[in-house]
Amino acid sequence: MPRCILIAPDKFKGTLTARTAAEAIAAAWLSVHPHDEVRLVPMSDGGDGFGSVLADTLAAEQRSTGTTDSAARPRSAQWWFSASRSVAVVETAQIIGLALLPHRQFHPFHLDTFGIGTVLRDAVGTGARDVWVGIGGSSTNDAGFGMARSLGWQFLDPSHSPILRWPDLVRLAQVRPPEHSLAEHCRFTVAVDVDNPLLGPQGCSRIYGPQKGLLPDDMAPAEAALGQLAQVMSDHLGRDIASIPGSGAAGGLGFALQAFLDARVESGFEIFARGCDLDRHMSWADVVITGEGSLDRQSLMGKGTGRVAARARSAGKPCIGLAGMVEPLAPGEESVFTTTHAIVPGIAPLEAAKAEAARHLSELARRCAIAHPHP
Repeated sequence: MPRCILIAPDKFKGTLTARTAAEAIAAAWLSVHPHDEVRLVPMSDGGDGFGSVLADTLAAEQRSTGTTDSAARPRSAQWWFSASRSVAVVETAQIIGLALLPHRQFHPFHLDTFGIGTVLRDAVGTGARDVWVGIGGSSTNDAGFGMARSLGWQFLDPSHSPILRWPDLVRLAQVRPPEHSLAEHCRFTVAVDVDNPLLGPQGCSRIYGPQKGLLPDDMAPAEAALGQLAQVMSDHLGRDIASIPGSGAAGGLGFALQAFLDARVESGFEIFARGCDLDRHMSWADVVITGEGSLDRQSLMGKGTGRVAARARSAGKPCIGLAGMVEPLAPGEESVFTTTHAIVPGIAPLEAAKAEAARHLSELARRCAIAHPHP
């Protein structure tokens, strides 16, 4: 009997989009089991690729807005709009993504999120009444300071002079909101894939800052600047946002969207799962295949691939995890995957795997299909 194979990978970061990965896996699987039925549901949990994945589920059309990247360079940024549902999808990696910058050419102290505000205004002006914002993959660590300035917020020091750079927020004494807020016309939902707070040992600066270029000596001034912003905003709003899980996502964009646009925080995976009706696809499937560039402990702690595997297990369906690399689990750690398979090192070394990711993923999926014959 032919089997129903649900293929729901995330992106293989830096090499393959979620859709390209799904197509490579499907073609390889069918080359071994041509009578199986495959269904492709490429996914995103809020990072790079969030926009295109959600656009598919919403039948949304692509739009573009002239804005600036995190280094204030002109950029035409893509976003998506479903007129029938009055929903816009904004992927901030399209605006201030780390992948848009030359490696290590800009220090995070000189980068900000100003360009995001232009895109959000355009989305609301187009008629969006709901804006879903995926914030993974950012190059910034400014807690949305630039975005807020773009939306009309003023940040003043003790002498009432405007603050124009986020490291100078250490001198912040007062904030002034704009006369009119986009939140008056629209509901914002921020899709996050991590639960970090804004500050502290698990905050955005210490956990994600190094991959963006923050050095050990930068941590204290970064924490001081964002800590002062958090305190002044807490006094202004009458509530503490900095400690809410997800506020530290994307260099503090999770904090900013809540503080400056009254956004609600939601799991990016849950937005995806609801939008594509993942449970319906799961009930159809006999076997579930997911994957990403690296399957590791983070995959088991709320990342999309781990969430797919957990749903499969709850539904009583076997789940196969494919990856560029698989991190061995420590004794006692439980994996939600029925089995996992890696490109590195068995099929190719790391650099070769990255250089020809689609070919090597296809070979991995082909071997996996051989290893999983019809019962």
